[in-house]
Amino acid sequence: MSAPAPTSAPVRLARNPGPSWGYRFLRGCDRVLPEAIFRPLRGIGTAIAVAGMPEQRRHSRDYLALVLRRPPGWRDVWRHFFAFEEALMVKLRVINGRPHRTVYGPGTADFRTWLEGGGPVLLGTFHVGVSDLLGCQIGGYGLQQIYVVRQRVGNSHDIDKLAERFGGRLHFVWVNEPEEMLFALKEAAATTAAIAMQCDRIEFAARTEEFEFLGARRRFPFTIYHLALIFDRPVLLSVGLPDGPAGAVLHSSPRFDPRPGEKRSEGLQRARVHFQAFLRQLEELLFQQPNVWFNFTPLNPPAAAPAPSIE
Repeated sequence: MSAPAPTSAPVRLARNPGPSWGYRFLRGCDRVLPEAIFRPLRGIGTAIAVAGMPEQRRHSRDYLALVLRRPPGWRDVWRHFFAFEEALMVKLRVINGRPHRTVYGPGTADFRTWLEGGGPVLLGTFHVGVSDLLGCQIGGYGLQQIYVVRQRVGNSHDIDKLAERFGGRLHFVWVNEPEEMLFALKEAAATTAAIAMQCDRIEFAARTEEFEFLGARRRFPFTIYHLALIFDRPVLLSVGLPDGPAGAVLHSSPRFDPRPGEKRSEGLQRARVHFQAFLRQLEELLFQQPNVWFNFTPLNPPAAAPAPSIE
């Protein structure tokens, strides 16, 4: 008798911190509790999270020490965690049907032109502020078709419900399903829809390069520019920063366009300058609002050796 064929173990998806029912609980409380009661309760819950998440707490301290230019205290870390929780509440309130407004920050003319006219573009954003709603343009902007490149996690209630809320114009490409991702990207690139992807975490990045950021040369994903040259699509980088309980300010880069006939090496060098300029802009925003950096993970790793500055 032949041995039974081996079966592959099921893939365990990463999970967002917290219980599986957490998002539904927050949405329910938001419907029935006055904000004067619910907000202090969220603050207590945040304190419990700070106490119970030592790894994320350590990464928060490491980041805050750079942007605050001093050793952060417990209250600094709590404020960082609470800002993340409040950004999550914004998403959940959008899911619940609440209105959300956006104003344009300085230097966003290219982004606004695209937003009002549509067309194929690569949208790069970061885990900053309310960029899930604004930097990736999946909420509040009418009829634009968007393919969002994301990591699939086991408890993605917020993403699932956002997809339901925005109907057929929001599509997901799962970066941790590589056998599906390439096909999905090619399919998306054959349409006039925008493709949105994160440009800060390097876990699933096919291409990374080094850039100056928060006092060191650090590695960042650079795949978006390779895709721009392959698919002949412009790049716009953006983040959305909170502006009160139901609004945000959009900050974006100028548009990066591939040039017909340009050597690939020259296009990539222009892309490096473009990305570095936006990182400098992002740094200034973080020094003004330190608590909106929502990577509770190790900071982008520094380069092993010094490299020439990109001007």
